[in-house]
Amino acid sequence: MEPRLNPFASAVMGKAFKHLIAANQAVGESALPYTVQELVRMRVSQINGCGACIDMHYKEAVHAGEDPVRLALVAAWRETTVFTEAERAALELAEEGTRLADAAGGVSDEVWENAAKHYDEEQLAALVTVITLINAFNRANVMIRQPGGSYEVGMYQH
Repeated sequence: MEPRLNPFASAVMGKAFKHLIAANQAVGESALPYTVQELVRMRVSQINGCGACIDMHYKEAVHAGEDPVRLALVAAWRETTVFTEAERAALELAEEGTRLADAAGGVSDEVWENAAKHYDEEQLAALVTVITLINAFNRANVMIRQPGGSYEVGMYQH
């Protein structure tokens, strides 16, 4: 499978992707735990069917010491015992924030309040940002048919 275009060879898309990558650095510098960031990226990418992002974030998380079993179970997080209550709250917020069209009211107050029990305002801001950014990457990669499987740890770090 070949991608429809190379985002980094395009002046417009390359510049936009560099800004999205820079925005992700702000999340990385936040107090939101890295594990939560990667679990959310994995789950959102699964929902959106983005093989390139699943490949990338699985490999980055394993490289950072995350248990591959937990990553394999992200898709069925509700039916597992391997995630903390805080991680579950983040995953639920990520799902509702990704599936906005499925609920007329967007993210429910119940889901937001559950996340707010586990994360302070800055962490919630980082969580909303990471959900937003990975959705943007997913949508672009799915549209251009960016395949997963060839990512190497750190290849997009500057």
